[in-house]
Amino acid sequence: MSEKEHRESSSRRIDREIKTIKTMIGIYCHKKHKAKGLCADCRGLLAYAVDRLKKCPHGGDKPPCKQCRIHCYKEEYRTRIREVMSFAGPFMPLYHPFMAVRHALDGLGKKDK
Repeated sequence: MSEKEHRESSSRRIDREIKTIKTMIGIYCHKKHKAKGLCADCRGLLAYAVDRLKKCPHGGDKPPCKQCRIHCYKEEYRTRIREVMSFAGPFMPLYHPFMAVRHALDGLGKKDK
């Protein structure tokens, strides 16, 4: 794979991660906060998560965050994102089955080195 193809692949992976976390935060906010869009707290969490993903030192080769040795999230945000993921995760196969499968496959075999 050429360097350009690797960068494009990495960019697509990060874009998928961003789309997935946006979807999960959307499910969480809609069900917990009864918001039509994202409430201010959830918008802030999404902005923080997107910023962390874009700055990930692993790029598109990143392991799942929970398996990573580098903890990019401040403790407060890590706690909040875990809550969102554990709540919204079970809804993902129901509402977004292909995204859920892709997210699961992205994490297979990826471990922090």
